[in-house]
Amino acid sequence: MFVLFEEAGKYLGGRVLSEAEASAQVELDSGKRVKVKGANIVLRFDKPAPAELIAEARALAATMDLDLAWEFASDEEFGFAELAADYFSDKPTLAQQAAALFALFDAPHYFRRSGKGRFRKAPAEIVQQALAAIEKKKAIQAQIGEWSAELVAGRCPAPIREQLYRILFKPDKNAPEYKAVVEAARTAQRPPLELLTTAGAIDSSYQFHWKRFLFENFPKGTGFPASLSAPAVADDLLLAEGVEAFSIDDSQTTEIDDALSVQGLGSGTVTVGVHIAAPGLALAPGDALDQVARARMSTVYMPGHKITMLPDAVVQTYTLLEGAPRPAVSLYARFDEATLALQGIETKIERVPVVANLRHDQLDAVIDETWLEAPAPTGGPAEAQRLHAPLAFLFRLAKALKAQREVVRGKPESFNRPDYNFRLVGHEDRAEPDGSETVQITTRRRGAPLDLIVSEAMILANSSWGGWLGELGVPALYRSQASLAPGIKVRMGTKALPHAGLGVKSYAWSTSPLRRYTDLVNQWQIIAAARHGKTAALAAPFKPKDAGLFSILSGFDAAYTTYNAYQAGMERFWTLKYLQQHGIRELEATLVRDAGGGEALARADTLPLVLPVIGAQGLPRGARVRLRLGDIDEIALAVNGSVIERLDAEASPAADDAEADEEEAATGALTIAVDVNDAEPEAPAPAPAA
Repeated sequence: MFVLFEEAGKYLGGRVLSEAEASAQVELDSGKRVKVKGANIVLRFDKPAPAELIAEARALAATMDLDLAWEFASDEEFGFAELAADYFSDKPTLAQQAAALFALFDAPHYFRRSGKGRFRKAPAEIVQQALAAIEKKKAIQAQIGEWSAELVAGRCPAPIREQLYRILFKPDKNAPEYKAVVEAARTAQRPPLELLTTAGAIDSSYQFHWKRFLFENFPKGTGFPASLSAPAVADDLLLAEGVEAFSIDDSQTTEIDDALSVQGLGSGTVTVGVHIAAPGLALAPGDALDQVARARMSTVYMPGHKITMLPDAVVQTYTLLEGAPRPAVSLYARFDEATLALQGIETKIERVPVVANLRHDQLDAVIDETWLEAPAPTGGPAEAQRLHAPLAFLFRLAKALKAQREVVRGKPESFNRPDYNFRLVGHEDRAEPDGSETVQITTRRRGAPLDLIVSEAMILANSSWGGWLGELGVPALYRSQASLAPGIKVRMGTKALPHAGLGVKSYAWSTSPLRRYTDLVNQWQIIAAARHGKTAALAAPFKPKDAGLFSILSGFDAAYTTYNAYQAGMERFWTLKYLQQHGIRELEATLVRDAGGGEALARADTLPLVLPVIGAQGLPRGARVRLRLGDIDEIALAVNGSVIERLDAEASPAADDAEADEEEAATGALTIAVDVNDAEPEAPAPAPAA
């Protein structure tokens, strides 16, 4: 005897070997033996063989008119044999009974299952809804096939182009656009990104990186609400007497956060002022501008463009632009003029006259060590000559402060490589670049005098304010580093802990409140400390163990990491453009890491470029080599090199390659979220309501 039975949602047939009261031992056509519950057996028969019956019944079921079957079916619960009798004949054959069973079982939108071989008609409205859904699914599947065919043929359908970044990076894997890309990639047997590029989905490699960044980080755009305006400072601030402050920034800088001043030269005690723009005097935690700043967390920088943290009207109101007094939070540090010993520190909230905005790129070639150490200025712009004495003292002080920090660090700070500046020629009349510009890459020596003056002054302010807030018990956002041991990185936290890399007891970012949210938060805390002294912890916006501070810290850390990665990526993009625009096919470079198997990582000697190279067998870290460059991939931001010549007889001591770790992240293949191995999602069958 043979039986037809249900097992795990499927109907199988087999020969009965033995049978008990509630179950049977059945042998399948494959030879496998299974134990089947008696309740799961729906048909018993002597012939034909199960496989023959199932094949005949399946073919017959495919010819059944389900609308007609639904009409014939009883309004009450019924069995498949009853439907077969109504649909086929009074005495349906075994194959007709099995066909009715298969048809009923496979049409849940028409018939609801009520038990083994038992069914009930779905209400008419449910049937119509289900049929409409099936037709819709067929139409969508047809559309997927059409879009897929277009992609394979090298054309990108408009809906896929419009959804490109969502498909690639945050896909809805049930969306037809995503499915079309997967189907096309499978059909063409090509990587999805390559297929889309060939089909014209990506018009510009620059726009690809830019729009991807906006999609992931600024989905609502980079504009500010029109209702935002720059609030005025409510306090009647005193004018800083005797102060003539000046800033030192690049020409492209519009958010001038900091300025310096020097008083008392020749008196034996010199007071150095570090003056920080004070948006914290007008913005308040939780107000509309704060919400915007907190959402962005930082200004985003990239060659030729930036996305500011605050609206331009606010920046222009509080930036330390020359020509008029500006609100500022000032740190005044008094030094013995001869020994440079620190005698005291004071913080004031005031209006500071700004007399000059000096620019690195215009003055670095003029204001060097010789110029600053000369008794009188030797050339240069008039505004720089007028500030010769303050600049000379600040340079002398900066060298002393740096030396003191290096004693704490346990080793000197080294500036082995220059900073690189990018200038895009051809986009001056546009709000943002489009990738067609000519790029100029210039260098600025790290630790150049003007750079050293500013950096040491900012370290002085950030470490002094950080320590002061810690003493008062006022929480702040700190950067710390436990030691200079390998693998010990800089961390952010809310406690005043040492920063081994800088050689200071504590370090709270406070000197860039127009472009970093952490600095704005810390400025609010510093203002409270300046106003309330020992009771500041009670008056500060953020109290000890404030959960809001931890939330800000986490959000800032994530955003700042993302923004820095994008800046590094776009600098890499323009460096690759520079290679193309100048027809550079060979580079001199230094090996910074051995990757094994003759592969290594190398850093170009004259460009900000780290790249993987082959042919470095037997060459040590620090070896200088000439590389032949391979093809450039502007989408993956990738270029490879091969060693064609060693340029030195003996490798130089290998520099710390910690920065190469970060730069290396931009050299790998672009990661997308399209998986061509995704199984076709099974849409759940429409289930009629009970």
